[in-house]
Amino acid sequence: MAGTYVFGFAEGNRDLKDLLGGKGANLAEMTRLGLPVPPGFTITTEACRSYLTDGQEPAELDAEISRHLGRLEEAMGRTLGDPHDPLLVSVRSGAKFSMPGMMETVLDIGLTDVSVLGLARRHGDERFAFDSYRRLLQMFGATVLGMDGALFAAALDAVKARRGAALDLELEVDDLHELVALFHGLIREHTGRDFPQDPREQLRLAVRAVFGSWHTDRAALYRRQEGIPENLGTAVNVQAMVFGNRGMTSGSGVCFTRDPASGRRGAYGDYLQNAQGEDVVAGIRNTVPLADLAAIDPPAYAALLGHLATLEHHYADLCDVEFTIEENTLWMLQTRVGKRTPEAAFRIAATMLDEGLIDADEALRRVSGAQLAQLLFPRFDPNAERTLVATGMNASPGAAVGRVVLDSDTAVAWAARGERVVLVRSETTPDDLRGMVAASGILTSRGGKTSHAAVVARGMGRTCVCGAESVRVDLDQRVLHLRGGRTIAEGDTISLDGTTGEVFLGDVPVVDSTLVRHLEGEDVDDDLVRAVSRLLAHADDVRRLEVHANADTPADAARARRFGAQGVGLCRTEHMFLGERRILVEDLILADDDAARTAALDRLFPLQREDFAGVLQAMDGLPVTIRLIDPPLHEFLPDLTDLSVSVALEDLRGPEVERHHQLLAAVRRLHEQNPMLGLRGVRLGIVIPGLVAMQVRAVLEAAADLIEAGGDPRPEIMVPLVASERELTLVRATIETVAAEVQLARGLVVPHTIGTMIELPRAAVTADRIATAAEFFSFGTNDLTQMTWGFSRDDVEAAFFSSYLEHRIFDSSPFETIDVEGVGGLMRTAVRLGRKTRPDLGLGVCGEHGGDPASIHFFDEIGLDYVSCSPFRVPVARLEAGRSALAARRRGDLAPES
Repeated sequence: MAGTYVFGFAEGNRDLKDLLGGKGANLAEMTRLGLPVPPGFTITTEACRSYLTDGQEPAELDAEISRHLGRLEEAMGRTLGDPHDPLLVSVRSGAKFSMPGMMETVLDIGLTDVSVLGLARRHGDERFAFDSYRRLLQMFGATVLGMDGALFAAALDAVKARRGAALDLELEVDDLHELVALFHGLIREHTGRDFPQDPREQLRLAVRAVFGSWHTDRAALYRRQEGIPENLGTAVNVQAMVFGNRGMTSGSGVCFTRDPASGRRGAYGDYLQNAQGEDVVAGIRNTVPLADLAAIDPPAYAALLGHLATLEHHYADLCDVEFTIEENTLWMLQTRVGKRTPEAAFRIAATMLDEGLIDADEALRRVSGAQLAQLLFPRFDPNAERTLVATGMNASPGAAVGRVVLDSDTAVAWAARGERVVLVRSETTPDDLRGMVAASGILTSRGGKTSHAAVVARGMGRTCVCGAESVRVDLDQRVLHLRGGRTIAEGDTISLDGTTGEVFLGDVPVVDSTLVRHLEGEDVDDDLVRAVSRLLAHADDVRRLEVHANADTPADAARARRFGAQGVGLCRTEHMFLGERRILVEDLILADDDAARTAALDRLFPLQREDFAGVLQAMDGLPVTIRLIDPPLHEFLPDLTDLSVSVALEDLRGPEVERHHQLLAAVRRLHEQNPMLGLRGVRLGIVIPGLVAMQVRAVLEAAADLIEAGGDPRPEIMVPLVASERELTLVRATIETVAAEVQLARGLVVPHTIGTMIELPRAAVTADRIATAAEFFSFGTNDLTQMTWGFSRDDVEAAFFSSYLEHRIFDSSPFETIDVEGVGGLMRTAVRLGRKTRPDLGLGVCGEHGGDPASIHFFDEIGLDYVSCSPFRVPVARLEAGRSALAARRRGDLAPES
């Protein structure tokens, strides 16, 4: 029976990921399915959390490990570290959520100076035994004892250089004896102790190292990047070793039940003869395609295909599998639901829906708004002139352009100063994660679709080309050497096509993606477009939230409608005063009496009416929320210092320019230390007579014109930056007066609603009173976040957000994903209070968060009616709103639609 902290593989199942981690739960599931899994046991995440909290293992753990190790020894007929016929084990991490390469693994535990001789005699292969021993010393030194792995790599390279060997495989037995001795010396020199010769001590220290690797910098960074909680901990899997390095009848591989890059059907992967599994993912030797295994070992290949089919049907999903062949015998070492590109995610979901493996709801759950957003990104222009310099494996699709950087520190530094960079390495390691996050694309000269670079890049959505063998990275000269003698220096620009695996010199132009062209109305015959359209249609069928768009021009509104928007949730009128119209705003500011002010407003009125008519017409029959002018007037005026200098110079050169002096006086009068907290929003409408009336008249007159032409305009007039119900009441009175005047003059009623933005904390906590004068609320989450945190977004993101993320003060920028506890708490309060006063109060959100997938789930949960986002984010919001509805239904929050 299972104990408290340790479970045998036969005692678990795939539903125990919280306890056994993903790897342990899936090893248990494969064992239950009868697949050839080397036996072993899993130390639970609870044991890890206890160790990380207390600094030592739980008191019962050692006895439980001994009990399960005894069962494993009995099953295998060998004893750990036996001098004559030793049992060797691997010790691997396995968190609930896949974190490829981020935590530690140690293979060949149980080898000692004595047992390595027994292993050699048992298998009649001294080279194999000492190759395994040098691997243990190298991994144990770096992983468990904390040594710099480069020390072992340098010693290995030196021996290969003296031997004239290009590959590890070319080393002879004597070379491996020398390496073992060298590695023993390095351990002694750099740790002050000898490599432990007690196999149980090796096991105990390896387990501790895996526990401790949960808190490594790279693991913490990966969790932040992927949104994985910090408090989960990792399980540890102890498994009997099987050996892919037993010669050319042995090998190791990683494969997928479908192509993780494209989603196409068929088994894909990499295989490496005479290698242990770490060799495959590390990319230290270029692998062969999985299909080559059909000729290398036909029976093993046939058995593998059978097991892959079993796993995919059982999990009803793309499976990622690690396997080893030991002298023609196949062993299954691991499976998990595989990471995939966005393109593959949509294709696989739609295909499995067709195959009857999943239903439409599950297909929608299998994709995400973040993945869809990547499919909307531009692609390289196929008609542009391009200089092809290398080709590799198309590991993760997309178009990436940037300056070449050859190490992660440089990538981080250059990206921090605003550079686009492409990280180029011979192969990446987990320590390169910071550079991979900073880069727009990744290029390696070694490795395949299952290498570390490929797997991590796919998970992060980074463009990646692997295994470009013609590229040699020269870190001494800081250049790339290409075939034909060409070199590319660090800092030169290259372009990566992750879909084709091509590498181009220079900056290749980009064009709209196929999906965007389809959304724009182009007739596109493409199976990916069909898959996305199908899942988007299902999301539309099940979602409760409407999706509106932020659109300030007729073109933006028309595009948003083509992309599926159900209205405009934010039309910013201040954007209509930029460019050539700025001079009209200056006239309004310079007006020193009612007549001048009225004249300036009269000149603005027809332009505003034309603007609103275009947006209303583009959204005919759908709501258009028009926000009255919001930003401080100084934004329309010249900079105070620049204007002062200009006026002073003009005075020196000749007669005064009266307008410039008037403008300078106005700028000085309006100058504020903190304009975002000054004269803006509703305050402008109260302080500047006629401004609100002009804008409202322009809206309603434009709508009246469309009604007379047979249209169905639905304007909603929104008052920004309200903090008091009295402010809104005053402005509402003006709006109602203008509406009555338009109705009388035009002889028709223009349907409209009046509402406000909730973007100040005071407005949120007094929403019950504000709702007496508002028919709808729209949450301006950008300003609400600034006001709640006391952050100025323009200043703080570059100044200290990286430190806040590093210290986990927040897990993501509160300007990107809604702060559920703080800003979200204010929103909950406003929703509750507002609907208490007015049960039919319309509720929406129009900040940047309206297009953020994680935030959309929160907005759905608190009962908003719609989200509004940029036109290009509309498909993302539609998809995520559907997924949110399914999540709510699963939680029991909502009944299925009838």
